[in-house]
Amino acid sequence: MRIDATDLRILRHYQAEPALPTSELAERAGVTMTTCWRRLERLRAGGVIRGVQAVIDWRRLGWQVEVSLRFTLDKTNPRAFDDFIEAARAVPEVIEIQTFLGRVDVRLNVIARDMAHYQEVYRARILTLPHIADIEALMHVAVIKDEEVLPL
Repeated sequence: MRIDATDLRILRHYQAEPALPTSELAERAGVTMTTCWRRLERLRAGGVIRGVQAVIDWRRLGWQVEVSLRFTLDKTNPRAFDDFIEAARAVPEVIEIQTFLGRVDVRLNVIARDMAHYQEVYRARILTLPHIADIEALMHVAVIKDEEVLPL
């Protein structure tokens, strides 16, 4: 899919304010409403725009603890990654799963209401995940930069 300067202008304004009506988005991007709508549809169909979602600040809902857990898996089992990821997806407090090449195999971001809740989640749900060889826990202290906006 070819992306031109007009597509980039539309995307720049769209990612800044995805709830804008198409007419307002078109005006800001300097195109007609029909052109804007057609290009947005093409960008969606091409997979450039994957969706629009509500981003909820879980901290404001009373979740106060965030821990990044780094796992090294026992890779003697050929299903170690698949089994581990399948089980981790079933833990509601796991909000992010990433895999890596290197010393760390998988990273989970886990949230909890408080330290007592985290300890409960850790003991009952995390330590029971399959094929764990090693775990390193990093307590989240502060967000310095959390930017999902692309530099278009």
